[in-house]
Amino acid sequence: MKQTQRTVLVDQINITLKGSTTMSGAPPVVRRLSELPAYLISPQDTVRLAELAGPDHGSSTSVFLEIWEPGGAQPINSHEDSAEIFIVLAGQAQAHSDDDTVELTAGDVLILQPGSEHRIINTSETDRLYTITVMANDGGFAKLVTDGTPVELTAEDIAMLVRPSGVPS
Repeated sequence: MKQTQRTVLVDQINITLKGSTTMSGAPPVVRRLSELPAYLISPQDTVRLAELAGPDHGSSTSVFLEIWEPGGAQPINSHEDSAEIFIVLAGQAQAHSDDDTVELTAGDVLILQPGSEHRIINTSETDRLYTITVMANDGGFAKLVTDGTPVELTAEDIAMLVRPSGVPS
């Protein structure tokens, strides 16, 4: 008796899943780092952002490769409806969020809460700071970035994410 009930339940789940599956009709999006520009939000900025994914690619979440020049910093900024997550790939920094300050190094993950007034400063005088930055509920941020001044990603920038062929891990 129990075996029959399980089968019926599994069949009901399968029917529900099959019945609720919809296809967007949109093909997958593949973007190649070597073909992506970076942007300066303002021409005098010391932080470049390369949009990896965002609203123009079918995602309400935006993902960026963000690169601070030595000693570079963002202006104080805030995103009312979105948390912002920074995965530090290389470098060192100081993050300010409202009244708090934390030190960051490669391997750290920083989560800034929606509405926090924040700023990240690259504390190195010689090395760039690299992060992958994720913003849920983009709120127009990707457009702000891509409306900025286009600049190139360097081979060094791309190497932060792509290991050359033949190089052991």
